[in-house]
Amino acid sequence: MTATAQPIGALLLKRWRDPAAWMTTADIFVVLLALSLPWSTSLVGIFAVVTVLVMLPTVDAAAFIASLKRPISAVPIALFALALVGTLWSDARWGMRFYAVAPTAKFLLLPLLFYHFERSQRGLWVFTAFLASCVVLLAMSWLVDFYPNLTLKAKAVASPGVFVKNYIDQSQEFALCAVALAFPIASLLRAKKIALALLLGVVALGFLANMAFVIVSRTALVTIPIMLAVFAVLHLRWRTTLMILCAAMVAGVVAWAVSPLLQEKISSIGREYRLYEDHGATTSVGERLEFWRKSLRFFVEAPIVGHGTGSTEGLFEQAAAGQTGIAAEVIRNPHNQTLNVAVQWGVIGIVVLYAMWFSHLALFRGEGLFNWIGLLVVVQNIFTSLFNSHLFDFHEGWMYVLGVGVAGGLVLSANGTAGAHARKPS
Repeated sequence: MTATAQPIGALLLKRWRDPAAWMTTADIFVVLLALSLPWSTSLVGIFAVVTVLVMLPTVDAAAFIASLKRPISAVPIALFALALVGTLWSDARWGMRFYAVAPTAKFLLLPLLFYHFERSQRGLWVFTAFLASCVVLLAMSWLVDFYPNLTLKAKAVASPGVFVKNYIDQSQEFALCAVALAFPIASLLRAKKIALALLLGVVALGFLANMAFVIVSRTALVTIPIMLAVFAVLHLRWRTTLMILCAAMVAGVVAWAVSPLLQEKISSIGREYRLYEDHGATTSVGERLEFWRKSLRFFVEAPIVGHGTGSTEGLFEQAAAGQTGIAAEVIRNPHNQTLNVAVQWGVIGIVVLYAMWFSHLALFRGEGLFNWIGLLVVVQNIFTSLFNSHLFDFHEGWMYVLGVGVAGGLVLSANGTAGAHARKPS
């Protein structure tokens, strides 16, 4: 029995000290994070913590510290540091200050993901897992649309075709997957792998059909054409782009004609604006305009360093005093990423925010699937953040961290920078 136990113990110790084993374990947990993202918030938090823990044994301290000098890693850390330091001049209660710091903490994982996937070549596993998870969610969305009782949402907050979470998060996932598939479909068609291209095409159309006939957010409707235009400009010849543009316009007109959902979503924008302007009605469009107007005023009051971390709710409380209707609403999130940052940290915050976006855009300026995925994630986040604070929102923020971090590491590896900043495990 002792003779048997000794080899097992020695084997476990060897595996414990094996960097390659830790690398594989870390890859598995990042895959699990991607699988869970469309379904759960608690699982994402758990897998994120475990991912960091299992990555640490693989880190060469000197190489990792050297990698932090790159803007793509330094700026996300700077955004977290600014949120933390911003608690010092905020008038909010301390609990609210640290609550407002929390959404920026996930950006600390970006440098670690860059470093890890410079050395690991399993990043495609992560994106495949996310796509597969979204396909399952797509199937559940169709089922819930036909059988509403299948939803896990409470009846009071349930939406058609939403099994878990909400229709905004679901639309972000489906839009990202649908447009991201354009690159592999085009590549497969060029390679004359028609069957696989058709399969992925059906999946992409499934996402688009769900958004056209089941449920979609207006933010997704605005950003999908922008993302498709980016793909056409970067990856297609101008004649092909013109043909696809014409086809897309025809498809859009047809979808509009046969989809009451699209008609309602688009026409409601103008209707809600008129109700807000003419009657002061509480509408989604009116709320955003009111939040933006007040946030701009708060920014002007403290333009350099802002009002401090977590100050937004208190400012809206003061502005709501003596008001009625939509002007009396108190929020923590002005539904615009730039204004959310500007109110709390002023021009300094805006500079850091845009430095992060632009450094990550520059990272993905090359060719290839991972450049495309990373670029698409950043572009989607920038434009959806015109109408939401998606970097600070849990779901969309994690989509950004996971997409940019994994794709960025793979791009850095392909560009040959891995050797300068990281050693591959032996």
